Amino acid sequence: MNRNTAVFLYVAAPLSAAAVCTTACSKTPHYELSRFVSPETCGGCHAEIYSQWKGSLHRLSQTDALYLAIARHDLAGLTNKDEIAEAESCVKCHVPLGFITGYPKKLSDDAAKIPELPNKGVQCDLCHSSTGARKLFNADLTYDPGNGEADPGTKRGPRKDSSSTYHKTAYSKFHTGAEICAACHDVRHVVYGTKLETPYEEWAASPYNGPDPATRVTCQECHMRQRPGVPSTGSTERPDNPGKSAFDGPERPHVFTHYFVGANPLIPDEDAHRQMAVERLRHAAVISIAPQTENGKIVVTVKNTGAGHKIPTGLMHFRRAWLEVKIQPARGSAVYLSGGIDAGGYLDETSIIYTTVFGDGRGNPVANIAKAKEVISDRRIPPGGEFVEKLELPAIRGRVTVEARLLYSLGAQRVVDGVLGKGKMVLPVIEMASDRKAMDL
Repeated sequence: MNRNTAVFLYVAAPLSAAAVCTTACSKTPHYELSRFVSPETCGGCHAEIYSQWKGSLHRLSQTDALYLAIARHDLAGLTNKDEIAEAESCVKCHVPLGFITGYPKKLSDDAAKIPELPNKGVQCDLCHSSTGARKLFNADLTYDPGNGEADPGTKRGPRKDSSSTYHKTAYSKFHTGAEICAACHDVRHVVYGTKLETPYEEWAASPYNGPDPATRVTCQECHMRQRPGVPSTGSTERPDNPGKSAFDGPERPHVFTHYFVGANPLIPDEDAHRQMAVERLRHAAVISIAPQTENGKIVVTVKNTGAGHKIPTGLMHFRRAWLEVKIQPARGSAVYLSGGIDAGGYLDETSIIYTTVFGDGRGNPVANIAKAKEVISDRRIPPGGEFVEKLELPAIRGRVTVEARLLYSLGAQRVVDGVLGKGKMVLPVIEMASDRKAMDL
């Protein structure tokens, strides 16, 4: 078999009206599970790509312990049918092959009854049998799979010269742009329409989505160029990855990678994947301290230099970045101005935190996104943008050292402890950027 499963960058043009619904869409079509091919079959020829995917977040989408715990916790106790509908809908993105083939249809369905293949998450045949998206959110794609292992049908990708002795191949413009990513990674409340996750919209409004195809940087150009030691962000080089897509295929100047680590340093049993997540975070932003105070305040600038979406993105009310500023006098112990974490691992909630706050429609914050009818605040760092923070000084004078760090965590440790129990899972805190200045106060 000689087929390229990678994604090549062309122009991130809007999809045609035939590919995306512009009015209300009908019910999601049903597909027979027997029509889909297992990732292991694909790995028989695409061994390197399979190995990358096997340790990816796509592979873990349905089995990630933190996702499952929080999703089930948020569903429990809901009584409002609209809120229940949203909480039940997680499976559409997290176990999409099961959803489109009949089981599970909702989060509360018995996980033990999910067939083996859907439990393997977002997988090869799901993406490479896709033909378009009926809308660019909530995983509403269309598919044209084959008829199983013996008759795998046509696999779609970005190259026009792919061939295979096992299956048919076809060029797909849909696979060349950011829209194929948008279809799953932008999420709206299924009843209220609240925008719960917006990485595609953030990218679409960013400098990375410029008018010139030669300089436009799509999702694939960062997330499918990364490999160990090559973070491939907007602030680094994104070199080609020469090699073969399949064991008997031609040498290509570039093969897109399939690690899909995002910014999650908790990938189990995959040290290389975890390290790549940290490398990505450490090449996404810069921070700088002004050399002197301004009206008695310390000035710190935080800039998004490497992410094509906001920092943080994705599940934006849970993930958080924050500013830690510490003053070290010439004599005496350090004085924290902002961003301190206590002995229990809990962040001072009065800190400067970059996150989103959802509301119940009456201005009251809600922690459970099933209840989200509005966005009360969205204070995240846009791509290419910056925040200038001015912090009040403590009551110290003389020569001091000021240290500022931009820190990141998958979520609030307090929330995780409340769901799983204290000590069951400790979220790592990653330093994204730092600066240090000596000054006289």
